[in-house]
Amino acid sequence: MCAVTTPYRQDMPPAGGFEAVKYKRNLPVRGPGGLAILGGVTALCAYGFYRLGKGNVEKRELQREKTWSRIHLVPLLLAEGDRDAYRRQQAAQAREKEIMKDVKDWEAGKSVYNNPRYQPSEYIVVL
Repeated sequence: MCAVTTPYRQDMPPAGGFEAVKYKRNLPVRGPGGLAILGGVTALCAYGFYRLGKGNVEKRELQREKTWSRIHLVPLLLAEGDRDAYRRQQAAQAREKEIMKDVKDWEAGKSVYNNPRYQPSEYIVVL
């Protein structure tokens, strides 16, 4: 047997100890936090509703202006319609006189109905 005694050296930690074991994930911060995103979305929605309200006010004002302009134009349009109806009636009566000139006792423009009320010969519906 060999009885050689060699001094052995035990493996020991370095002075000051080993460095900490890195077990956590090292992820970088990516973008703003949830509270910042929520605040941004809230601000954006508030601004959108503000602009929607302003647009509704403007649309309502334009509708009011359009309605009043139509109200003020009604007498003019009625007068134009009356002039046009009178012109057409006179032209129709002239045509009737020309066509029925050979018929005895024919009165051009006289109603064929025994009703004294004025009734226009045609109705024009304008939308």
